[in-house]
Amino acid sequence: MTEIDKKTTRDGIVERRLHTRHRARTIVYITAPGGRRKLCKAVNLSATGVFVETTNLGLRKGQQVVLSFAINLGTVTKLHRRTAVVAHVSRGGTGLMMETYAAHASG
Repeated sequence: MTEIDKKTTRDGIVERRLHTRHRARTIVYITAPGGRRKLCKAVNLSATGVFVETTNLGLRKGQQVVLSFAINLGTVTKLHRRTAVVAHVSRGGTGLMMETYAAHASG
């Protein structure tokens, strides 16, 4: 059975998540439709989603973007790319649902 993490937001909305969020301070490049690229900071991260601090990117719920995470491996920085869909946009940033490998492999 899958355990769902339930959390009530400041607005009193109950959110249901399949994966626990973890605080993050990672650099993320968001490539939006049309090739616009923006450097942003990830605030929290889960196995399937990320919340990124953004300001006026013009993204809308349902839009597909490409995320590029800069992973520091000591002497080398590796870019890890994932396709994601905009789940919500708020004043503080943008919530993105990442495409999973399982969904990608089956589609």
